[in-house]
Amino acid sequence: MVAYTAVIDTPPGRLAIQTADNMLIGLEYVDGRTSLKSPQTTMAKEVTSQLKQYFKHPEFEFELPLLIDGSRHQRQVWQVLRQIKSGETMTYGQLADKIKSGARAVGNSCRRNPISIVIPCHRVVAASGIGGYGGHVGGDVLQRKY
Repeated sequence: MVAYTAVIDTPPGRLAIQTADNMLIGLEYVDGRTSLKSPQTTMAKEVTSQLKQYFKHPEFEFELPLLIDGSRHQRQVWQVLRQIKSGETMTYGQLADKIKSGARAVGNSCRRNPISIVIPCHRVVAASGIGGYGGHVGGDVLQRKY
């Protein structure tokens, strides 16, 4: 079982926060059956505070130390994602061109993003529409992509 250092309600859904060594290591949507949990660490409190600011003011830029594990390609994609400003989007193809990759590989790296919202994979869209989110291409999950 995953140890969360906080579980909070946010406008797009319940979020579970994972921290370690004073760094953010995970941020994921969980279902409503996961119990709320007040922040247990200083870092979890800071993440919670910054998330609240972001949901009040979407142009807010996160300043959090991150510890993320992924392949070289995933880290490249995640680095570019962090450069997409609030209110802007980029297509999977545009991001792929930027790092000399393929759109499908970019989509897979977005799906494996361990720190959604802070690493804004929701700002990447398909050339012909919204695209998917977290491996889903329909349903309520797409409401998180705003």
